[in-house]
Amino acid sequence: MTDAQALSAAYQTMLSAIEAVEPRIAAATRSELADQRGSLKLIASENYASLPVLATMGTWFSDKYAEGTVGHRFYAGCQNVDTVESVAAEHARELFGAEYAYVQPHSGIDANLTAFWAILAHHVETPALQEFDAKNVSELSESDWQTLRARFGNQRLMGMSLDAGGHLTHGFRPNISGKMFHQQSYGTDPETQLLDYDAVLAQAREFKPLILVAGYSAYPRRVNFAKMREIADEVGAVLMVDMAHFAGLVAGKVFTGDEDPIPHAHVVTTTTHKSLRGPRGGMVLATGDYAADVDRGCPMVLGGPLSHVMAAKAVALAEARTPEFQTYAQAVVDNAQALAEGLMSRGATLVTGGTDNHIVLLDVTGYGLTGRQAESALLDAGIVTNRNSVPNDPNGAWYTSGVRLGTPALTSRGFTTSDMAEVASMIDGVLRAATPTLTKDGKPGKAKYDLSADVADDTRSGAARLLDAHPLYPGLEL
Repeated sequence: MTDAQALSAAYQTMLSAIEAVEPRIAAATRSELADQRGSLKLIASENYASLPVLATMGTWFSDKYAEGTVGHRFYAGCQNVDTVESVAAEHARELFGAEYAYVQPHSGIDANLTAFWAILAHHVETPALQEFDAKNVSELSESDWQTLRARFGNQRLMGMSLDAGGHLTHGFRPNISGKMFHQQSYGTDPETQLLDYDAVLAQAREFKPLILVAGYSAYPRRVNFAKMREIADEVGAVLMVDMAHFAGLVAGKVFTGDEDPIPHAHVVTTTTHKSLRGPRGGMVLATGDYAADVDRGCPMVLGGPLSHVMAAKAVALAEARTPEFQTYAQAVVDNAQALAEGLMSRGATLVTGGTDNHIVLLDVTGYGLTGRQAESALLDAGIVTNRNSVPNDPNGAWYTSGVRLGTPALTSRGFTTSDMAEVASMIDGVLRAATPTLTKDGKPGKAKYDLSADVADDTRSGAARLLDAHPLYPGLEL
């Protein structure tokens, strides 16, 4: 029996066991695999974890509580969890060249919250406690705590704005990050839509943030982290980089030198899925100075670590330390550029005029559509994307004027640059055929649209041909 056959048999057995208890969940699981196999997944934040990574999550490590850190748990019997966490952290340090790795965060926002509070503890709480004559925490008066809370609440954070490509957790006002800090957002150049480092420096000089956040969720270019560190140093800020989207490109040695955040940032956060192709989860990397503060993630903002997910992180990080992963990471960027070129050759407008990472941000206003209409029309045709704001978006964050496209998932299936050129043609064809539904007063609406069944069916047929040539989890039969 081959490895593929053995895994297929294992998954069949697993689903049969689930079906005996709750058949609707087994059916939904089978349907999800069929849907993922049968659609062009172009959501930049999604990927396909390997079968070993997926299998690792389905073990009895799920049953174990293990608050604390390696060798210092609040529960007994955690020796095997210590092994899992140690191995995952070891792979993370070696893969990224980091001094310290914390693999407990359950998600990207958990990783960012852990980083924020670790930085606050390092730069605000610890010096403040020293001013209280090194009192034990239990000895602090209510007046002492009021002083501490005031200092925590008055700290400043500066991150990329949402419409320029930043993330909700980089200081967006409705998000907890925008409520924790006195925050300001930096944007991009109005003409080029590129980061203007001189403008960021000028803003940082005036605002003087404690934390300068770099990284992005929908910015289709690389960032010079050496310049961002220079800015942080000049104003006395901590440079925190959120590399959740492009961690796989760092791991795969596509981003090196000034484009690799690890040598330049004090603290780096990431998810372990997206371009890194692991389980859904988060991680914090940091210099040794911040290790003790980040280790307080639990109980500071985290509960019990998900030991089964930490185990899957270890497997995924081991996979990322191979030459094959470096080949994959380069192909992700090559495919994104082929997709961008295919769209631009047909007259499409892209934010920044192209890409040099895994993201293509398509401005759909040239098609007479909102992002919501474009996203829905593409989904009708079997192309899965997500609507996204563009700089200074007139349609706001709900309807948007853009669609974000990403190549990590299709690259995992083996798609090539020539395949991506065909995908670009399909996207353009659907968007040209879609038209906004008129409102009662005869004006184009922002949500509803019309798309002929023939166009949708023809696109699905073309997509099926490409998908059949690059099967998802070949040999896995459910």
